[in-house]
Amino acid sequence: MLTKNEVLEMFKEAGVLKQGHFLLTSGRHSDRYLQCANIFRNTKYSEKLCADLASQFEGFNVELVIGPALGAVQMAYEVSRHLKCENFFAERVDGRMTLRRGFAIKPWQKVLVVEDVVTTGGSVLEVIDIVRQSGGEVVGVGVIVDRSGGKIDFGVPLKSVISMQVDSWAPDECPLCRSGNTQLEKPGSRKLPI
Repeated sequence: MLTKNEVLEMFKEAGVLKQGHFLLTSGRHSDRYLQCANIFRNTKYSEKLCADLASQFEGFNVELVIGPALGAVQMAYEVSRHLKCENFFAERVDGRMTLRRGFAIKPWQKVLVVEDVVTTGGSVLEVIDIVRQSGGEVVGVGVIVDRSGGKIDFGVPLKSVISMQVDSWAPDECPLCRSGNTQLEKPGSRKLPI
């Protein structure tokens, strides 16, 4: 397994950790943003990080890796490559996570749900619901970065490459907004009104 320092060094080299005032996919505000898309710009980072994550699920008999688009499309592929199984992604249509493109989960299929970063886990929960409604069995959730510091409970094993406690606030409690720093950036892929 990679050490925390090795992961942080990769994040630094890849330009993953950003400072500022950000609107997260969850709707919360934060002074730090992890742009994990930068990991997937170079296979020297994505291969190592996804191999580390995949190794944590050896023995889980994973048959399918699935993640929400856009953030986990490449990640699902890379993790599945290491686990030697199928992969695909769920995507948002009219605001609702769904399967398209002929993707289908088989009854009792052992499924690993992946995501690049989780803060509240909303997108992951939506994908878990899709898997369960399709009759699949969620065997775990794997993430590159757990921003909750291990506080999220999906009801299945949660494993991360790195766990970091990164502060986030409801918009009406945001100290950056209160201080007059209203330059709010929305770097994620889900469209939320600012």
